[in-house]
Parts: sequence; C-alpha cells; structure tokens
Amino acid sequence: MDMADEEKKIIIDENWKREAERDRKAAAAKEAQEKKEKPAEGPKRGHGALPRGDLAGLISMLTTQALFSLGLIQVKGEEDREPDLELARYNIDMLEAIEQKTKGNLTPEEQELLKNTLSDLRMGYVSITNQLASPQ
Repeated sequence: MDMADEEKKIIIDENWKREAERDRKAAAAKEAQEKKEKPAEGPKRGHGALPRGDLAGLISMLTTQALFSLGLIQVKGEEDREPDLELARYNIDMLEAIEQKTKGNLTPEEQELLKNTLSDLRMGYVSITNQLASPQ
C-alpha cells in the first residue's frame, strides 16, 4: 500500500468516526426529546391507570383507612378484626388537619365533601365506641 492509499484510508476512517458520533448524538437527543414528550410508564401492577392525584382522592384514601380501622369495611376472605380506635382517630384527625389547613382555599364541592365525610366518620367513630363500651 502506498502513501496515497494510506491517507485515503485515514480520511475515510476519521470521517466515519465523526459521522458515527454525530448519528449517536442525534439519536440520544431524539430519545431525550421523546421522553420529555411522553411521560414514562411506571411498573405494571395489575390495575389500570391510577386517577389523577387530587383532594377528593386524598379524602377517599384517608376515609377508607378510617372505615377499615373502625371495622366498618372488611377485606374479603379475611377474618373479622377488632376495631382499632386509635388508628381510626388518627385518620379522622388527618382529615381535620386538611380541613383546617385548606380553609378558604377549597371549591364549594370540596368543602362539602370534606365536611360530610368528617361528619359521617365522627358519627361512625362514636357509634363503634359506644358498641364496644356497652356490655354484650
């Protein structure tokens, strides 16, 4: 191989390297742009898409925990369990804290939902407490 052939090979190799690097950077930039445009999917857990996080969802979650603690809802297939009044009171207190901290910042619907939920939970708490206190 003479000097001219060697020089052509070097030029071709250098051009190829620059082209490959440019293509790699373009692909990485395209992938990054696609990730920005399309939110990443979380791991599949056997359920559909979760709803958007909002105040109603938070109220519902804490209410479910309080009802479960009071023994007013059960897990299908599990034995009945004794009410956990301390845990129920904690969840009701959490809802009360939300009510106090969001006062004046809620829509009328959110305010009504929170007020009615707290009223129902308080009545349920008193009812279960009275049932547990009365001799059977």
